[in-house]
Amino acid sequence: MAATTLFNLSALLYATFFVSYIINLSVVEASNGGGGFTVDLIHRDSRLSPFYNPSDTRFDRLRKAFTRSTLRAVHFSPTSKSEDTIQSQIIATSGEYLMNLSMGTPPVNMIGIADTGSDLLWTQCQPCSDCFQQDAPMFNPKDSSTYQPLTCDSQPCEALDTHTCNSDVCQYKMSYGDQSYSNGDLAVETFIFGSTSGHPVSVPKVVFGCGRENQGTFNESTSGIIGLGGGPLSIVNQLGDNIKGLFSYCLVPLNAASSVTSEINFGTNAIVSGSGVVSTPLVSKTPQTYYHLTLEGVTVGNSTLPYKSSSESKAGADEGNIIIDSGTTLTYLPQDFYSDLASALAAAIQATAQDSVAPFGLCYATQGDGFDAPTVTFHFAGADVDLPASSTFIEVSDGVVCLAIVPADSVAIFGNLSQMNLLVGYDLVNKKVSFKPTDCTKV
Repeated sequence: MAATTLFNLSALLYATFFVSYIINLSVVEASNGGGGFTVDLIHRDSRLSPFYNPSDTRFDRLRKAFTRSTLRAVHFSPTSKSEDTIQSQIIATSGEYLMNLSMGTPPVNMIGIADTGSDLLWTQCQPCSDCFQQDAPMFNPKDSSTYQPLTCDSQPCEALDTHTCNSDVCQYKMSYGDQSYSNGDLAVETFIFGSTSGHPVSVPKVVFGCGRENQGTFNESTSGIIGLGGGPLSIVNQLGDNIKGLFSYCLVPLNAASSVTSEINFGTNAIVSGSGVVSTPLVSKTPQTYYHLTLEGVTVGNSTLPYKSSSESKAGADEGNIIIDSGTTLTYLPQDFYSDLASALAAAIQATAQDSVAPFGLCYATQGDGFDAPTVTFHFAGADVDLPASSTFIEVSDGVVCLAIVPADSVAIFGNLSQMNLLVGYDLVNKKVSFKPTDCTKV
């Protein structure tokens, strides 16, 4: 959902926000040992997902994922921003992973798109003057004893660049690059995470959007968005010191995603440590929703290729030149840099070249015994991340594999295919992202 919620907050506003609306995680600490918990992260094409269509072949699902990825990458471009609304510059249904939550007292189930490219958590609410069709029961704040709307002078409301007021209730507005939108009341409510430990994690006073007008390309199988971005209203930053700014995920390969769920960890459960861990700095940029890293180059076999920015027609790695995003399937690199990488791979691979299959530029016919390609090492600042062939090439049709790295029209993105079988940890306090090679099917 790649929301470009532009929060131009001073350090004082940050401090005031977190002092005023700090979340009490006593239930988390009592049941899960100091604020750590783990939640299933369900791929949208998994048999466990409400999006699952048994009539689709695995190649049908891949083609749809590639389409969503292309749309998402296009709308990451800063040129698509609007000045009068909070922008989520991405197709509204392009999220790749889902989370099950409950909200309110008594609790109502919510299936939300988990997204590292957006901040505000929102869901549809009754009464709704203009809502999209939703399979699950819609949340009615009048039925919850813990719902509380936020006033226009509250710090969370002032954290929004653009908001309006209705009888002193803060109104949020969110629009998307495909003209979808969500408008409604900003409020606080108790949310319950279904922890994999079997102990539900109750989190009171979470700031969220109670959507009264929501239309566009949203799907009836979900009821809203769960923002995991870097802005102050994301669930990660709202949890704050209670999870020590830590979250991580381990994404299972697509060939296992239909039967094995990925996981997302918070707090002490999210610590990435042990042999093989490498870390790279998070770079602060606008919008702060996105997680920017610095890619210095790649290595294919014995060939090391320095980063090259096509937009500036020069070699060299500017800080924060690539976004890491769990909601984008493919990895996108600047055209000139991509061309260097594709040429190096073509020289190293001993296989029969195949005509390109859109949106891919480098494809091969496979043999019965599989496909052999060299490891590609991504050199982030301070962290070398090895990607085996299973993370760089994907079978797009019977007997044809293609490089799952493509040229970027605008913004470089390290997508989720490249992140599979890596434990990826975010430390928002120490401003770093860590990687550890991991068999995510056995976590």
